[in-house]
Amino acid sequence: MTDSIPVITLDGPAASGKGTIAARVADALGFYYLDSGALYRIATLNALSKGIDLDDADALTASAEKLEPVFDGDRILLEGRDVTTAIRAEEVSAATSRVAAVPGVRAALFALQKNAARLPGLVADGRDMGTVVFPDAPLKIFMTATAAGRAERRYRQLLARGAAADLAALTVDLEERDRRDRQRAEAPLKPADDARILDTSDMGIDEVVQRKLFKNPRCQAGWNKNVLFGFS
Repeated sequence: MTDSIPVITLDGPAASGKGTIAARVADALGFYYLDSGALYRIATLNALSKGIDLDDADALTASAEKLEPVFDGDRILLEGRDVTTAIRAEEVSAATSRVAAVPGVRAALFALQKNAARLPGLVADGRDMGTVVFPDAPLKIFMTATAAGRAERRYRQLLARGAAADLAALTVDLEERDRRDRQRAEAPLKPADDARILDTSDMGIDEVVQRKLFKNPRCQAGWNKNVLFGFS
């Protein structure tokens, strides 16, 4: 039962900043944080490492159904191996939207996401947190930004890690991932009907957090969604 558990959802396209902001909101509230994208990255890394054909929906589903990832603080373990860094590799990033489009994979990971809701509350980020996984969440945010702005963010992130990066190629890749996410038959990327839209195209992460986050450092059972993100 999640009805009595406060849940905040942040959905949006890749590199919109939702993960960083969701983590900061969760930290400020003392809530649990669900990075649903990490689960799909784990499923993708597992498929790639085992040579599973990404066009084989049955094999991808069977693989996802067997996943038992362990979240140990900031580390993510899969079959005893630390995959925290590996799931962020560009090869995995580029393939994740293909794996996430498979209905069986989404079904396999649904329970893991739903069960993440625990007291005192949860902040969940992803593509369908507000539309599918937590449709009754009292506060839903849909974050967006231009593909060019998101590519620039990803470009800087990669350079900071010492990885090679091509800004033009990143822009094309994000546009293609957006297309796949929005057009997939199962849980397409779109705002929930009651979601608040937050465009971060011209805002840095710190600016979003400082200007939009609520003032109350904790959220109790009677928390007011209007004190979040400056909405009234």
